Amino acid sequence: MSKSENLIGDMPVKGLVDRIVPGPLLPYAKLMRLDRPIGWWLLMWPCWWSTAMAADASTYYLPDPVLLVLFLIGSVVMRGAGCTYNDLVDRNIDAQVARTAARPIAAGVVSPTQAKIFLVILMLIGLAVLLSLNGFAIILGIISLPLVFAYPFMKRITYWPQAWLGITFTYGALMGWAAVRGELDWAPIVLYVACWFWTLHYDTIYAHQDKEDDLLVGVKSSALALGQNTQPVLLLFSTIFIALVGVSGWLAGLHWMFFVWLVLPYVHLLWQVIQVDINDGSDCLTKFKSNKWMGALLFIVIVVGRVLTGDGGM
Repeated sequence: MSKSENLIGDMPVKGLVDRIVPGPLLPYAKLMRLDRPIGWWLLMWPCWWSTAMAADASTYYLPDPVLLVLFLIGSVVMRGAGCTYNDLVDRNIDAQVARTAARPIAAGVVSPTQAKIFLVILMLIGLAVLLSLNGFAIILGIISLPLVFAYPFMKRITYWPQAWLGITFTYGALMGWAAVRGELDWAPIVLYVACWFWTLHYDTIYAHQDKEDDLLVGVKSSALALGQNTQPVLLLFSTIFIALVGVSGWLAGLHWMFFVWLVLPYVHLLWQVIQVDINDGSDCLTKFKSNKWMGALLFIVIVVGRVLTGDGGM
């Protein structure tokens, strides 16, 4: 966040989005969280990791740039659709929580009917992106929709809504490989499981911002379930994540240098675990957002591992 930005609840104001988006469209930009890009970064990275891992000689063992752009657009749009749907479902809860009370639907700036129309528009754009992929990837993408629609209700049922988020938010680990190869293999499946643990890691950190409000309104989270035991469990989540990414890279036949450089994203995750102050909401948000850089590190490591393999350096 720049020095010129402030927060109303969890919404940045006076930032870039506020300055460039026309007034009538601004509530919709905030509804899809364009002012908080970390969400689409987290949605995009598994897509890009998987695309890079599946790269072959047709693109000189580099990730297909067209697919990367499609997954970028799809991540922004579908993250926006997910946020809109989530805010529709949670509008009564959001109105009771200080951090979320200013969100467009909860605050009454966007009506439920307007939000539903906007959701349909976003879903149609997402469908256009999906239809740009091969037939197998299209079917795989459609299968994910019921999982996405169920997510907002999980925090009413279980202390581990983060586990369901992991099932939905890292689906790109399957989609990237499918878009390149037109099939699935064990490498993307293991990567998908790895990303599930990564989601547990970062979203548990995120959930510690809301634990007091969650108790007041009666919703559940992994932050409440773990309490002061959070950091040892985060260490477990991040270690399993990196270990499974390593297994996925081995199954995909990546160069041995991939396993050497895999230490870089792991060190970043260890920094998060050691340094996070779970009782400081601002620090939790900072550590949560830093996962975009971990994602970038891992993407570079995977690309290097694939390119070196393509050069015959295995």
